[in-house]
Amino acid sequence: MNKADLIEALNKETGLTKTKAIEVVNLFFGEMSKALAKGDRVEIRSFCSIYVKKYKEYTGRNPKSGVHTQVPPKKLPFFKCGKELKEKVDNK
Repeated sequence: MNKADLIEALNKETGLTKTKAIEVVNLFFGEMSKALAKGDRVEIRSFCSIYVKKYKEYTGRNPKSGVHTQVPPKKLPFFKCGKELKEKVDNK
């Protein structure tokens, strides 16, 4: 499923116009992005939690040239699956 599929499902299930469905989906993902950018945790009960994981600086190596280089610290979003979603996927 992609964003367009989600918009289409919202349109069919709720009767919202396609324009309104687009606004709702964009609002949902926009607010999640803002929260993560601020360093907040996003939790959708029984589905998942997403939080920002901080990684320290480290010395890396270019696999092609073998040259060692310093990799700066970084922050990346981390997805953790909820128990109910895990069970639903596993049971097919």
